[in-house]
Amino acid sequence: MAVEVTLPTTPREWHKRVWTLTWPVIAANVTVPLVGVADVAVMGRLPEPGYIAAVTMGAAMFSAVYWLFGFLRTGTVGLGAQAFGRGEIDELVAIGLRAAAVALTLGAIIVTLQWPLAYLLFGLFDAEHSIQKLAQTYYHIRIWGAPGLLLTFVQLGVLFSLQRMRDTLLLSIGLSITNLFLDIFFVLGLGLNVNGVAIGTLISEWGAAGFGFWLVHRALRENGWSTQLPKIWVAKKIRALFHVSSNLVLRTFFVQLPFFAGTVLATSLGTTTLAVHGVLMQLFFVMAFSQDGFAHTAETLSGYSYGSRQPQGIRNTTHYCALWGLIFAGVTGSIYWFAGDFIIAFLTTSPDIQAQASEYLGWIAITPLLCVYAFLYDGVFIGTTHIVDMRNAMILAACAWLICMVLTFEALGYHAIWASMSVFMVVRAILLRLRYPKIVMSARA
Repeated sequence: MAVEVTLPTTPREWHKRVWTLTWPVIAANVTVPLVGVADVAVMGRLPEPGYIAAVTMGAAMFSAVYWLFGFLRTGTVGLGAQAFGRGEIDELVAIGLRAAAVALTLGAIIVTLQWPLAYLLFGLFDAEHSIQKLAQTYYHIRIWGAPGLLLTFVQLGVLFSLQRMRDTLLLSIGLSITNLFLDIFFVLGLGLNVNGVAIGTLISEWGAAGFGFWLVHRALRENGWSTQLPKIWVAKKIRALFHVSSNLVLRTFFVQLPFFAGTVLATSLGTTTLAVHGVLMQLFFVMAFSQDGFAHTAETLSGYSYGSRQPQGIRNTTHYCALWGLIFAGVTGSIYWFAGDFIIAFLTTSPDIQAQASEYLGWIAITPLLCVYAFLYDGVFIGTTHIVDMRNAMILAACAWLICMVLTFEALGYHAIWASMSVFMVVRAILLRLRYPKIVMSARA
């Protein structure tokens, strides 16, 4: 029997729905960067900062590549949540299968082109030869997990569409816990260093894909799917998928640009600064992925509201997600301000890295508040598939980031990386807010 889903009708019900959907996503999302935290923490137990620097460089490359393919999750949520809002479970299955076919194809292409891709990516970094060599080892092992991880993106998108947030928690926790224990086993147990980190991540990514398949199949059955495969290759539907996907790729490129360029610029400031950047970025990603929980809830509820033609549902989704997002951001920033030094000490035992990282904790502490509306409006625009407006806003925000970086990097050094990132987030939020009323108007029946 299918599970009936409706929108809340009172403020109390909205608060409850937002938190019912968001807390598992926060817990699940935090486990995503915890893969990187585990890698850095295990490397931080080793005596040389070069190990952290190498993993930071290698992980930055995978983040840059995988974020470009984030449309596999976001595009699936946008189209899938709207289909769910219309009560079209078979169409949701078809959307997931189309996205899965794209994911496996792209994963195979990445593996096949790993050598020219490595030449392109490593050419952007000006690191010491020993660091480059370690990072290349990490890269050529971990890249074999690409098809599995991209498939997991699609599975998360289907689960978000169905508002199965606790299943996303199970999937993400499974990935992170497996990665953590394999890191400890291969690195601290067998002494495989960078090789061990890469092997552990590779195994955990394919394991998550297998577990995700089972979770998605169960969720679809419980929402009325008869297990009969729907018609997948429908020209109109495929064009819609590629319209959303192509614009999401462009949007994600400009979102990722400040992060990837920041790592490249940190590399030019020396091995210790690169290691510091690796530590601080783990704190940023824990914040970003947890704060993004409210954006994912906004994706799900705004997509459902848009598909069922309920504009007030979009307004309420934005209001309640923003309210709780601001509260959560204030708590996160306070934790970083007061306990940041203890967290850094957990991630690395190097006194030099600890001392230098401590100098930049102020940026980490204010960043959560700067990100609230940037992330939230992302969720609304993705859920309602207003991708072109979002793409254009990201391009303009990236231009603002570039101008700030050019004007400040020589004078401020590493501080300029965080100052420019802050400008990027604020401009991004303002531009999306200006286009938000258009979404609410277009949701009218």
